[in-house]
Amino acid sequence: MDQTLFVERRSPTWQRLDELLRRIERRGVRALGSDEVLELARLYRAVTSDLACAQGRGYGESLLEYLNRSVARAHAQVYARAPESGLARIGDFYARTFPREVRRSLPYVALCAALTVACAVVAFVLVRDHPADAYAFLPKFMVSEHIRKGLHDSNFAVDPSFAPAMSAAIIANNVRVAIVAFAGCVTLGALTLYIISFNGLMLGGTAALFTNGGFGRDFWATIAPHGVIELTAIQIAGGAGLLIAAGVVFPGRLRRRDAIVANARRAGTLIVGVASMLIVAGTIEAFVSPRRLPESVRILVGVITLSGLLLYFASAWQRTSFDSAQDDKAKVGRGA
Repeated sequence: MDQTLFVERRSPTWQRLDELLRRIERRGVRALGSDEVLELARLYRAVTSDLACAQGRGYGESLLEYLNRSVARAHAQVYARAPESGLARIGDFYARTFPREVRRSLPYVALCAALTVACAVVAFVLVRDHPADAYAFLPKFMVSEHIRKGLHDSNFAVDPSFAPAMSAAIIANNVRVAIVAFAGCVTLGALTLYIISFNGLMLGGTAALFTNGGFGRDFWATIAPHGVIELTAIQIAGGAGLLIAAGVVFPGRLRRRDAIVANARRAGTLIVGVASMLIVAGTIEAFVSPRRLPESVRILVGVITLSGLLLYFASAWQRTSFDSAQDDKAKVGRGA
């Protein structure tokens, strides 16, 4: 059967499915009667079969794209979940949606993490051997011996009364860094890579300065409680920026506009999760990290934070893998 005859015979089915979908999208599933709900499921299966047939016969791209959109819209309605409460949706986001998207975007996040580590190591080695090199990528006030010695003498502590204001300032700064890393997508990822690299240089250079001064352990003990969450969040934000840039540069089989929209939605999920992580990190940094606590206690908090983060992502990834397997099993069962 040629394409023209195929379209002529099958288009009434497609148009009827489109009509039902438009009503649902405007007024919800309650806009359909019980018979129409059953009809929707039947039409969904029919159009899915038409799509497979059109693909097998090599029909035109415009027809395949139209059928793909119809199937996707119908699938979203046929397999839509029952409405959930706001708290349930929030819980599902952090339990499944966010960690699942981190796993999907892992290549981009891993690239940012590798770049951060590489730049931090390079800066640490350079400043350890030649302290004056710190001026190349650190603010002058951070290189000052007086300020570094003053921080050490106070055991990196601040007056507890300043903790709330400090927390707000830290959260704002961390969010700014994450936003800039994410917004670097508009430069095709160049700004993202620059911010991630610079952040790594600052981390390594600062660590070397304090180590040269003889109190590197103090520095790491102060960084440990909040740094794990903060640095992870920034890498994820950078990965989100690279994800959108990839939609521009490497759209794959999708049209560039569609690839950008799809990747932007995924990146939005990552950024919402990043914002939450940075709030937690900023709170720890203000209320825990600078307290006059023994090094061992602060490092222990860092270890607990790292363990908790690893457990969160590992368990969430395992759970989403199980959910995907169950979905696949259910689909096979329905198709049998």
